[in-house]
Amino acid sequence: MTTWWHWLAFNLFVLALLAFDLGVLHKNEREVGVRESLWLSLGYLVLALCFAGGIFHFEGRAAGTEFLTGYLIEKSLSIDNIFVFVLIFTRFEVPGNLRHTVLFWGVLGALALRTALILTGAAVLAAFHWVIYLFGAFLVATGVRMLLSVNDEPDLAGNRLTLFLRRRFRVTEGYEGGRFLVRRGGAVFITPLCIVLALVEFSDMVFALDSIPAIFAVTRDPFLVYTSNVFAILGLRALFFALSGVIHRFHYLKHGLSIVLVLVGGKMLVNAALGPVIPTEWALLGTLCIIGGSVGLSAWRTRGQAPVPPAEARGWVPGSPAKPRPPDPPTPNKN
Repeated sequence: MTTWWHWLAFNLFVLALLAFDLGVLHKNEREVGVRESLWLSLGYLVLALCFAGGIFHFEGRAAGTEFLTGYLIEKSLSIDNIFVFVLIFTRFEVPGNLRHTVLFWGVLGALALRTALILTGAAVLAAFHWVIYLFGAFLVATGVRMLLSVNDEPDLAGNRLTLFLRRRFRVTEGYEGGRFLVRRGGAVFITPLCIVLALVEFSDMVFALDSIPAIFAVTRDPFLVYTSNVFAILGLRALFFALSGVIHRFHYLKHGLSIVLVLVGGKMLVNAALGPVIPTEWALLGTLCIIGGSVGLSAWRTRGQAPVPPAEARGWVPGSPAKPRPPDPPTPNKN
């Protein structure tokens, strides 16, 4: 049974981690290396597993399994964020030493946004049980939409948020270090880095609308939903720098993530209608098999292939229409 001091202690722990990250590990603007990112990713993973061990010990097996399942789903879905971040950073030619700055402030915004969404979702589900059917149907529809848009090429130049910001604000021609706003001649300008941050925040908001219902399909405990989300988000920056150079190798992961959303959405609908007939352990095992299988298939199918330029990456970017696909070449006439 969680109390207010559990929430307070956990949030103080998160603030201490963020302060250590910004004030010690990345005090100066610099490009983050792959080796450092791998160690940070491992560190965040160990912290999450230690926390899971505490849940198992103090709250029991059911709560521990729910946390692990939620964390695995969130961690897997966060890789889809990385695909989008790579596309955004490449399109806007963000210098390597400024990417950590964008992701750091993006994480702070994501934590605040997801906290509000989780508390609101928990309150709505507690008051209106029928909403669970909407959540389940939404997850199934989202999974199908993701699967159908895997090979789409996003038109980032036509992104609606980018066009809106450029119409409403003065924008500097180039980057101004790590600054998001500058003042020139008494007028305030936003920098391209501000637009990139807005795109990162907006993308996370859209992805949160998918991932948070997915966790509510696993557990109704707001504390478990919140902590599994936070641990996944905290490791997102390190995971980005560790995987951005090899993200092209995860070609089939998007397919796997789509299937996972359909799976957890179906679990939510079936359990809501018939009772808890699909246990959380099955959802955990199914998620592990799907994600592990898609990663293994991706690694095998892309072995020996040259890296795909990030600008040629495909997928769905929130707010960006898909470029029209070129028509298929005409079939040769054999007559």
